[in-house]
Amino acid sequence: YATVGTPRKFWHAWRDEGDTEEEVARAANRTLTNQESEMVFSGSFASARRFFKDLQAGGARAVTEQDRTIHALCRPERLLDLVRRFTVFDGGVRKIARHQQFFGIKLAVERVKQFDMARTRKGGVIWHTQGSGKSLTMVMLGRALALDKAIPNPRIIIVTDRDDLDKQIKGTFKSCDMDPVRATSGSHLLSMIRAKTPLVTTLINKFDTALRSGETPDEDPNIFVLIDESHRSQTGTHGGYGQLAVKMRRLLPRACYLGFTGTPLLKNDKRNTFTTFGGLIHHYKIDEAVADGAVVPLLYEGRLVDQQITGGVIDAWFDKISEGLTDEQKADLKRKFSRMDALSKTGQAIRAKAFDISEHYRQHWQDTGFKAQLVAPSKAAAVRFKEVLDEIGHVTSEIIMSPPDENEGNDDV
Repeated sequence: YATVGTPRKFWHAWRDEGDTEEEVARAANRTLTNQESEMVFSGSFASARRFFKDLQAGGARAVTEQDRTIHALCRPERLLDLVRRFTVFDGGVRKIARHQQFFGIKLAVERVKQFDMARTRKGGVIWHTQGSGKSLTMVMLGRALALDKAIPNPRIIIVTDRDDLDKQIKGTFKSCDMDPVRATSGSHLLSMIRAKTPLVTTLINKFDTALRSGETPDEDPNIFVLIDESHRSQTGTHGGYGQLAVKMRRLLPRACYLGFTGTPLLKNDKRNTFTTFGGLIHHYKIDEAVADGAVVPLLYEGRLVDQQITGGVIDAWFDKISEGLTDEQKADLKRKFSRMDALSKTGQAIRAKAFDISEHYRQHWQDTGFKAQLVAPSKAAAVRFKEVLDEIGHVTSEIIMSPPDENEGNDDV
């Protein structure tokens, strides 16, 4: 399924959550009323009436994959919901929700209508793997909250912990015809909370300044705080972020907090994140995304490269990696490899790893259509790896690196 005009590569399979086989079979084998028959078998389709009547007389038929998809997407209440709440124009391009977005948002809206003993709306975590459209999920959830008649005057605050994420999410909302105001400072954030601005994006650290002004907390239970990469910014295990999260909750004590993450979590992170937000709302795992074709599989293989460069190690290692090469190729490889004695210890390690990676890729993956990624320990090492790989000449590579910042070379950070 897809919206009108969508290129074929962006069409997506629908996987339903909740429909039973009995429900689909009942819908597929339901007898049409006389009025429905008159409407369906009219005009150029009138001649097909006899065929389908005979087909029905033969008894119930088995459910097909097409039946399941039509029942999931085209029954009136589902189709109208998809059109109204789950279709957006992203930069002029019409996009419709994928199944994990649809069911995650539906469950989130159901969750926030429940209240705890303190009359605060219940929140939770939407945990969807990378590549599953998290920004658009936040946009669609914002729209679903705004359109729900059971939630009076909802106000939405989108919180991130990085400036580039803040800009990206504001841009996504804006391209979908929802125009959030981006907080430029703590006092600006506070003024928007006081003015009841309906849609705001902010960095989490701005709550620190906002709270310092001694402002009275906003007790509105219809504030919805959508937190991106929530495992990182909301628990006490990531630097000072845990303190900032506490300050945010002091300023907005009755707000409903909804966390979004796509990162595989360690056991403690998972427990802390779920405890902070009130449990898991919906989970879309990486193997599900691979099966859906939303992301490509990532294969990881640990490589053990001998880094004590001695004659015996070199000979044994060379014999191992040169299996399958012709005598001429072995001579060429040995000639290049023999230059290692002119390099420093770091150079030796990089060269040994580069040879190992180059040969492994050449023997197992070259010309299969798959790419590989090598993460270097520093920018200088990345450049050196590129130079050695180019010198070996079996694989082509490009360097991707971030611009410098104040944490450059700081191992602790």
